[in-house]
Amino acid sequence: MNLQNLKAVFLITVMSIFLAACSSTSTEDSAGDSAYGDGSAVGTGTAGDGSAYGEDLGAGGVDTVFYFEFDKAILRPEARAALDIHAQRLRGTSRQVRLEGHADERGTREYNMALGERRANAVKEYLVIQGVSSDNLEVISYGEERPAQLGSDEQSWSMNRRVEMK
Repeated sequence: MNLQNLKAVFLITVMSIFLAACSSTSTEDSAGDSAYGDGSAVGTGTAGDGSAYGEDLGAGGVDTVFYFEFDKAILRPEARAALDIHAQRLRGTSRQVRLEGHADERGTREYNMALGERRANAVKEYLVIQGVSSDNLEVISYGEERPAQLGSDEQSWSMNRRVEMK
């Protein structure tokens, strides 16, 4: 085999591996866990842009940004603990909350939009189970379009896999 043929085989192999890694179309998480299982979202940020129940969403240091593992939409205990506080504050109010789902840049644009939506819906479903009216919760997915941190490394990707409450 000549050098040009080797280059072509190498390129095809690399592209095949990349496409296989990005080709998951399942709406279930890889492990088949529920959104409330021993999964992947960790709430570590606080942000808020309005008054919720007489105070900022992030008042008292309550997390409003929840981070996820690669290709997962599962809430971890830390995220659920923060969402329990939010649910307690939101129950019985008419406060509108937007849940913005995000993904890192890996995968297709369409897949990342769906993944961001699954993540935001996991947060919404948890809040509804805790007694928050679903009429007060809006889900939107930005996929990979609004990164929190620019870069193509694990640290950047981990900051971009998130749901923000606003």
